[in-house]
Amino acid sequence: MSPRPLDGLRVIELTSERCALAGKLLADMGADVVVVEPPGGSPMRAYEPYADDVADPEGALWWWHYNTSKRSVVLDFDSADGATDFKQLASTADVVLEAEPKGRLDDLGLDWHQLGGAAETEPNKRLVWVSITHNGRERLDPPATDLTVLAEGGPVWSCGYDDHTIAPVRGGGNQGLQMACHYAVATLMAALLWREDSGRGQLIDVSMLAAANATCEFATYWWLNQQVNVQRQTGRHALPKISEPTQVRCVDGRWLNTGVPPRRGPEFAALAGWVAKLGLADECPYTELLSLGEDYELIDILHLDADPLAAEVFGAGRDTINFLAERLGAYELFVGLQTLGLACGIVYSPEEMLVDEHFVARGFPVTVDHDGTTVTYPGAPYKFSATPWQVARAPRLGEHQDLLAD
Repeated sequence: MSPRPLDGLRVIELTSERCALAGKLLADMGADVVVVEPPGGSPMRAYEPYADDVADPEGALWWWHYNTSKRSVVLDFDSADGATDFKQLASTADVVLEAEPKGRLDDLGLDWHQLGGAAETEPNKRLVWVSITHNGRERLDPPATDLTVLAEGGPVWSCGYDDHTIAPVRGGGNQGLQMACHYAVATLMAALLWREDSGRGQLIDVSMLAAANATCEFATYWWLNQQVNVQRQTGRHALPKISEPTQVRCVDGRWLNTGVPPRRGPEFAALAGWVAKLGLADECPYTELLSLGEDYELIDILHLDADPLAAEVFGAGRDTINFLAERLGAYELFVGLQTLGLACGIVYSPEEMLVDEHFVARGFPVTVDHDGTTVTYPGAPYKFSATPWQVARAPRLGEHQDLLAD
């Protein structure tokens, strides 16, 4: 097996949906991530759907995805033997990753203050301890789910439709959990770098609520600076004022998000040239305005009210894209606009994205061997030139119990 970026790093992860992605990212980058499950297994093993629609804790797709490349041991923290085993595991670790209810580990004598660099006896002064809670370890830790974190943190306020009689829309994909996990990974990397010089680990206190709030685009900053609320918009940035729609339905019935239309002279020229190449210049009612757009260095879309001609030229760029949507299929329009350097996005289903030629060429879909059965997974969002990312199947319950005997 080729070397990986985090080879040699050991992480002890206390199983939880709140920190599972962080552990997965580390494991797929080569860290030896040992996920600690309670007797009977992680609750994630009971989350639907299951492989082959058979309710099997070893076939839960949620478990498969979030626990790739890890090893599994079973411990009962509430027993003396389980506590001893956990202390032994922690003594071998570079990182402990947990999202336990506030105070639980401390009550058991198994928290950072007892096992990490803060302990009087310093059993493992190099240990980096990552704790993910709802609102930080020093504040209240009320029950929370992915939905409540997104709502309370702010992102839900910014997600939805132009029609505000329709309720806000929650983003899918466990974003409330994953935001905190990404912050956890980035900060523990910084702590590991600091440890190289200092020789000491530290406690990283990740707030799911703060992570969500810091990731909700402009909403918080508009409010902090001007006490202005943003308004959610269909497929567009939430802003104080409603902007022009960007979704168009193409001639084949597929949808495309047109993104930002031309704003610079070369972009207007490129769009006009494509219209002509398609043989549609005489049919397109916006060619003269596109020609005027070629003279602009940059159209400032935040100040269109002050320049009516610039506003008309800018609108002509979007109108031209809508004109093309009435005559082209979504994929042809998508590729054509991207080729011109104009940001846009075809609306894909997950299965369509996995077979897109760009993702396939990048190697994003990866196959994982499940004891003789090949399963396709989404791949890594990053590539390393010398230490490639790799992935293996999630562990079976207690598959690596012999680690406790080491």
